[in-house]
Formats: sequence, C-alpha cells, structure tokens
Amino acid sequence: MATTTTEPVPVAPPTAAAPRRRRRSGIHGSVLTPYLFLAPFLFLFVCFVLVPGVFGIWISLHDWDFLLPGKPFVGLQNYADLFDSSSVQYGAFWASMRATAIFVVGSVPFLVVLPLLLAIALNRSFPGRTFFRAVFFAPFVLGVAVVGLMWRYLLDPSFGLVNGMLGAIGLPDDIPWTTDQPWAWISLIGVTVWWTVGFNAVIYLAGLADIPAEHYEAAELDGVNAWQRLRYITLPALRPVLIFVVVTTFLASANMFGQSYLLTQGGPGDSTRTAIITITELGLTQFRMGQASAMSYVLALFLCLVSLLNFWALRERR
Repeated sequence: MATTTTEPVPVAPPTAAAPRRRRRSGIHGSVLTPYLFLAPFLFLFVCFVLVPGVFGIWISLHDWDFLLPGKPFVGLQNYADLFDSSSVQYGAFWASMRATAIFVVGSVPFLVVLPLLLAIALNRSFPGRTFFRAVFFAPFVLGVAVVGLMWRYLLDPSFGLVNGMLGAIGLPDDIPWTTDQPWAWISLIGVTVWWTVGFNAVIYLAGLADIPAEHYEAAELDGVNAWQRLRYITLPALRPVLIFVVVTTFLASANMFGQSYLLTQGGPGDSTRTAIITITELGLTQFRMGQASAMSYVLALFLCLVSLLNFWALRERR
C-alpha cells in the first residue's frame, strides 16, 4: 500500500504589523485649528480695540462735536494745536502731562522696589507666611472707587482719622493731605502704593519660585552675602519678571485717573489733574472729541516711547 507524504508548507515568519495610520477626522490636525482657538480673542480684540482705535484716529482728524450736526475735516490741526503755545488746548494739556509725569516718577520706583523686598521677605519660610501674603494682597481686590472714597475721608484735613491719630500721639494734626502741595502728591502716591503693592509682590513671588534653590545653596557655601545674592542671582533670574512689572506699573501710573478724581478732585488748583482726567472731561463733558482723541494719541505715543526705553534699559546684555 503506497503512502503519500505531504511536505510541510513553509510558513512565512511573523513580521511586525505595519502601524495603521489613523485618519484624523474633523478639524483635528488642521492648519485652521490654532486660529479657531484664537477666534474668540481675535473677535473681541477687533471689536473693542482695533476698530475703536482706527475710528479714534479718524475722529482726531475732525472737529468732532456731539452737539453739532457737522463734523468738518481739519486734518492734523488738532495735533498741531497741542504744540502751539497760542492755542486753547496747549496749556491745559501740557500741565496735565506734567502732573502725570510727577505721579509716574513718584510712584513707579516705590511700586517696583518695595514689592520686590516684600516678596523676598514673604518667600522665606516662617509661621503665618500665607496669612501675611493675603494681608498684603487684600487691598488690591478693592475697586478704585472704594479706595478713593475711603482714603478721602481718612485724609480729610478737618475730621480725618489720620490727623486725629497724629494729634493723639502729639504730632501736628492739621496737615492738609488733600488741599495743599506737596501733601496732595504724598497722599496720592502713598494711597496708590498701599493699594497695589501686593499685586506686584505676587508677581515677584511667582518669579522667585522659579529660581532653583541650588543656586542659593552654592552661593552660601561660597560665603556670598545677602546683597551679592540679590545682585548676582535674584535680579538676573528675575529680569523677565522685572521688565513686566516695570512696564505694566509705568503704564498703570501714567493712566492714573480714579485716585486723583476721587481723592483730590484734581486739586489743589489743577496740580494733580492728570492727562486722563483732562482728556475725559474734554471729550465727555465738553463733547470736543476731536481734540480729546488727538490728546489721547499723543499720550499713547509718549507711553510707547518710554516703554521701548524701559525694554532697552532692562534688556539682557551679553
């Protein structure tokens, strides 16, 4: 009986299955995806920043008065009047710019240096650290109306609590905090520092948390003192944060409105009448929007130039 033998069929060795490419459906992976995420912000930016900004330039080129039907085109005349000493707008505008500069020079150094020292102190480990952090930040949550009205009564020369406390400890109790200079500027700068010092301190604390502790440990082993640690470790590491704090503090101080409007009403005289107060009253009280818009863009140009100067001065030198 014949037997038949069947040769085994060779089986191909197993090979790694080629990875299947998953097809992405919908908008995932599309080049439009980033723009779709940015769309809400871009919509708000265009509607509330870009369009009003362009429209403001258009208004500044006209004699724009809400009460008059005609709004004649005057070109650059509104801008030229700001640099013409014989014009009506010249004196008031540059006096307000001077007041703005005084407030910026007086407040910005305190709002840059004091929060840094406060952040360095609060960055250490000690009992109650979280409590003190909250205490210093708490005033910033108050609105400018609350801060202005509260300190207006506290600093009132006649019945204010501050003069009352000074008199109770034997000091002069008739200081004109809001009605005479230089006390009016001292009051405005002091209230602003009290109100916003905690915010900048929190920004510094976030920057200090990113500095590796090993840097300070190595410096301590080398016998570096506190000033050298601040100069060669802390400040260089905080350079990006420092630039942010300086620029934002400068812009906020240059746009100061509520403190002066509520605390001193721009007085005594017009000595604390800042540029924003002048622009607001000219445009919204006297309805001279063309001149007010021109003032706004001249102020904005100065702020841009000084901000660029700050970036240049604080840049990283190699």
